[in-house]
Amino acid sequence: MNLTKMNDRELLIAYSSGNGDAVSVLIERHRKRIYDYIRMMVKDSDLADDLFQETFIKVVKSLRERRYEDNGKFLAWVMRIAHNQVIDHFRRQKQQNNVRSEDAGYDLLNNKKYSDRTVEEEMISDQITSDIRKLVEFLSAKQKEVVIMRYYLDMSFKEIADQTGVSINTALGRMRYALINLRKLIEEKQLVLN
Repeated sequence: MNLTKMNDRELLIAYSSGNGDAVSVLIERHRKRIYDYIRMMVKDSDLADDLFQETFIKVVKSLRERRYEDNGKFLAWVMRIAHNQVIDHFRRQKQQNNVRSEDAGYDLLNNKKYSDRTVEEEMISDQITSDIRKLVEFLSAKQKEVVIMRYYLDMSFKEIADQTGVSINTALGRMRYALINLRKLIEEKQLVLN
């Protein structure tokens, strides 16, 4: 029986029937796509290797415990696990970045950066927000939609992709071009945003 010629569903059946090599073929088949996604998100090869391994440990464990319902979307299921691994990594990293005053070597609470803003700073911030909102109106409809969903509705790129019916890469691409176009508009209109 040549496992490499089997589709994902057949490999899953073979694995559940006791053929341990079937899962290796599945992992190898989808390795590049999943690794590239993780690498794009974390921008670090070593970390991407670790998260890739953690992803497939979860995949194999779920398969072994028969928690995967085959609906013909194996790759999407694995990508969701990979995405959750990336999110979990960033959450852990954020928790580890909490700094106490004693650790910092200076008084964090007596720092201007953390103090309430003055009336003047509030006015400047409001003006910048207003200027940016006006500039967003100059973007193409698709770019404008992504910017509004991301910055004003606080949606994730996955949520944006699902809502607009495009891939995450397309949503990210639209945001990238929107930011490039906003920078050009800021230069053209000679706005100072600080």
